Amino acid sequence: MITLKPFERNDFTQLINWVNTEELLIKWSGSLFLFPLTNESLEWYIKGTNILNNSTAFVYKAIENKTGAVIGHISLGGLSWKNRSSRISRVLVGDAANHQKGICQQMTKAVLKIGFEDLGLHRIELGVYENNKAALNCYLKSGFNIEGVSRDILLYNGEFLSMVEMSILEQEWKALNA
Repeated sequence: MITLKPFERNDFTQLINWVNTEELLIKWSGSLFLFPLTNESLEWYIKGTNILNNSTAFVYKAIENKTGAVIGHISLGGLSWKNRSSRISRVLVGDAANHQKGICQQMTKAVLKIGFEDLGLHRIELGVYENNKAALNCYLKSGFNIEGVSRDILLYNGEFLSMVEMSILEQEWKALNA
């Protein structure tokens, strides 16, 4: 099991070490950041985050309860308080040794719980590149529905990547957790 805690400056080095290739950076953040990640770019990233009601994003590190080790990263941003909606982004299970262990699903479910139960959201969406099959499966297992595909949205290494758009609604979340 995992716990989500706010991502802070003292977490920068670990995230920079995890995101150690341009390909991984693209999977993690699309074109939001340039490779390599830097302390300065991460400083900009967390500027819009705080625990106050006017937050535009909540950025978390995932901590393994048993060991206390930081094992992942996830954010809930694009908040619209008026529409009670948000978008999950920048999901990463850090070390390869922790892949294929259900950690992505645990992180996703934990951030959904925050969104629906603590923040009172009605809709949470996300986008995942079509070539990221492991993430796509994680989100389907977490209760997301595919809404459509934004075709050829990102040019990387001479190839266009399409993004699968997904969402889950408050009543769907409640039904899964009844």
